[in-house]
Amino acid sequence: MSIKNNILYFDEQLRPTPCRLVAVSKTHPVEVIKEAYDAGHRLFGENKVQELIEKYALLPHDIAWHLIGHLQTNKVKYIAEFIDTIQSVDSLKLLMEINKRAEMLNRTTPINCMFQISIADEATKYGMTCQEAEAILQSDAYRAMKYIRITGVMGIATNTENENKLRSEFRNLRACFTRLKETFFAANDDFKEISMGMTSDWQLALEEGSTMIRVGSGIFGARDYSN
Repeated sequence: MSIKNNILYFDEQLRPTPCRLVAVSKTHPVEVIKEAYDAGHRLFGENKVQELIEKYALLPHDIAWHLIGHLQTNKVKYIAEFIDTIQSVDSLKLLMEINKRAEMLNRTTPINCMFQISIADEATKYGMTCQEAEAILQSDAYRAMKYIRITGVMGIATNTENENKLRSEFRNLRACFTRLKETFFAANDDFKEISMGMTSDWQLALEEGSTMIRVGSGIFGARDYSN
């Protein structure tokens, strides 16, 4: 199938649901991203800051870019001007830096941020516990922030074909979302996203309540690791 047909397929699958598609374009060239753009897609995810900066400069600026990979605090300044959402917030220090950089730019809209919650049994994956997210939301530092908007949680499940394990991890993320929503965001409609599910497990994630799936190879084909 072509990239356009892949986009149309996911659009059709997600249309009856509240879930949106993040087209993960990491390692893929601008030309193929433009194919997805020309098919009407506007929501793209990148893992690395340098690659994101290069693509932002070459592609239309009505794209909503999501940073989904680990973000170092010293690199926030490079994307703060244009980034729509940072899904991989895993510390108060990082959140404070995002707010600081957005304030320096006097952004007219806050930077959307999501807490990356650790749900997998893999030490190589980043993320915080739900309790750590609660501690951030209870802090004076967070309450003073004016240039960020917390919109939900993100998680990366274990790389496994064990459906029961995947469902359990997705349910843990959804439970964390519910806990944070009821405790801190009950009257705040901005907090609404559960970003979980990728090419290999998006259907399970959708069944478990995902509002945002992150699909790369399912749209663009195998990654080009030479980039």
